[in-house]
Amino acid sequence: MKFNDMKQHDANDWKSRLGMVYSTDPDFRYTTDEVEEPETLPPDKQTLRVWLDRKQRAGRVVTLVRGFRGTAANLEALGRMLKQRCGVGGSVKEGEIIVQGDHRDRIVEILLRAGYGCKKAGG
Repeated sequence: MKFNDMKQHDANDWKSRLGMVYSTDPDFRYTTDEVEEPETLPPDKQTLRVWLDRKQRAGRVVTLVRGFRGTAANLEALGRMLKQRCGVGGSVKEGEIIVQGDHRDRIVEILLRAGYGCKKAGG
C-alpha cells in the first residue's frame, strides 16, 4: 500500500462512517467533514484568562490559561514559551495551557510583556 493510499484509507476509517449504510457505486469515496482551524488573532486582540485550579489534581495547584483563539500549533508554542519562562512542566489540552504550580502573577506579567490582553480570573 502506498503512502497516499494509506492516507485515503485512514480518512475512510470505519468509525467515521458509522452512519453510512451502503453504496452500490464502486468508485464511491466517503469523505468526512474536515474542521478548519481558526486563524490566529494578533496578541493585542487576544483576551486571555489566567486561573488557579486544584480540582481533580490530588490537591496540587496548577495555573490554567484559557481563551486563546488560534491554531493548535500557535497554542503549543505559547504554552512552551510560558513553561520555559516559569521553569516548570505542563501541557496543552483541549484549548487551554496547563502550567504546574502557582505561577499566576508571573504568567500574567509574561503575557502582558508579549502584548497579549490578559486578566486574572477565578479564586
